Amino acid sequence: MQSLASIPSPSEGVWNLGPFPLRAYALMIIIGVVIAVWLGEKRWAAKGGTPGTVIDVAVWAVPFGLVGGRLYHVITDHQMYFGEGKHPIDALKVWHGGLGIWGAVALGALGAWIGCRQRGVRLAPFGDAIAPGIAIAQGIGRWGNWWNQELYGKPTTLPWGLEIDYAHRPKDELGAVLPQYDKADLLFHPTFLYESLWCLGLAVLVIWAGRRFRLNHGRTFALYVAGYTVGRFWIEALRIDNAHSFLGLRLNDYTAIIVFLGAAAYLYLKRDQSDVPEVVEVRDGVEIFDQTGAVAAPVLGTDESVESVESDEPDEPAEPVESVAPVVAEPVEEPLEEEYPESGGEPVAEEEPILEEEPAVEHEPVTETESITEIERDPEPEFEEFEPEAVAVDPLGEDEPVWWDNKTPTAEEPESAEEAVPEDLPEDGPDSVKSGKGEA
Repeated sequence: MQSLASIPSPSEGVWNLGPFPLRAYALMIIIGVVIAVWLGEKRWAAKGGTPGTVIDVAVWAVPFGLVGGRLYHVITDHQMYFGEGKHPIDALKVWHGGLGIWGAVALGALGAWIGCRQRGVRLAPFGDAIAPGIAIAQGIGRWGNWWNQELYGKPTTLPWGLEIDYAHRPKDELGAVLPQYDKADLLFHPTFLYESLWCLGLAVLVIWAGRRFRLNHGRTFALYVAGYTVGRFWIEALRIDNAHSFLGLRLNDYTAIIVFLGAAAYLYLKRDQSDVPEVVEVRDGVEIFDQTGAVAAPVLGTDESVESVESDEPDEPAEPVESVAPVVAEPVEEPLEEEYPESGGEPVAEEEPILEEEPAVEHEPVTETESITEIERDPEPEFEEFEPEAVAVDPLGEDEPVWWDNKTPTAEEPESAEEAVPEDLPEDGPDSVKSGKGEA
């Protein structure tokens, strides 16, 4: 039954620009790499990494990845290049297609590790940054299979069935198209389109999950690997290209299962790493921590961590601790009467000298006699309370005497003359008492 719609295949995948052929397959890979590097740079800078790092590491990772992808394809499909009637030189013709993603990721990771070592970058956070870009690069690169009319699936009647020319349909050992694929109007599953859409959706999933669940310490890259293997497993079941099979499964199915189990085990073992600080690179001897996670840096001297939470209140600046040289005050030779006047008031505190920052100067040792740390003085004498002294005088020459207590006059006369003079009056007379103070 002829389908109402279909996806046509291009008749030509090479454009000759003078003596240089421009191949669509290579162009798709180049576009995918450029987008992967661009997105990786943005994600790496968001982590706090140095701009330009992804480009420098890609110089190592991309060539290693291409060699690894080709090696995996040649090893797993060696019957296409070696044996009777085959041409081993064809194994080097990468532009004809044939890159195994498993080898590309494995050897590309080795190249990335070398580049990271040279830049002082940690491989795990670097993988987290470039994981979505790799998925996008795969999604774009799969369109190279469309240009080459390769890696398609079983016959189908779906509206999006793919048209394949006779020259690119499965053939037997003599080069004739197999009978089950000989019908002119036969359409095939566009497995390149399925994998392309799966990879683009996986890139969106990886970006979302990485932010939502703080997948650091290489877990974002592990999620990408696990997600890709799930899609590749069911897509691989649709393909009809020649491949080694065991127990009803293709070799790539077994590879997908093994890689998935490894990625899932890594995710499980690192499940509690969201709040653990992660160093992304070492810059000028200083460890740079991931700025997109919950933790920015560990607390020095403790096993606890500090969450990078922005506070609404501004931090109070700490008072700087200044180291100044001690200043030895010169002894002050002033009479004690000026410091402690006879008015009876409180001693006037000396103004504290203002310490100024100055270089430390060695001074000669000061002897105890030269330094005055505290002025010694006799304790104030204790006075006993006594009755106001009164003196009988007649200053006005009047008959009635007036009695004084040195403050206010009074007309009361003591009962006897002896009471007029206090008993505790000093022997020298009342003149020795002045202003309520004793002898200094």
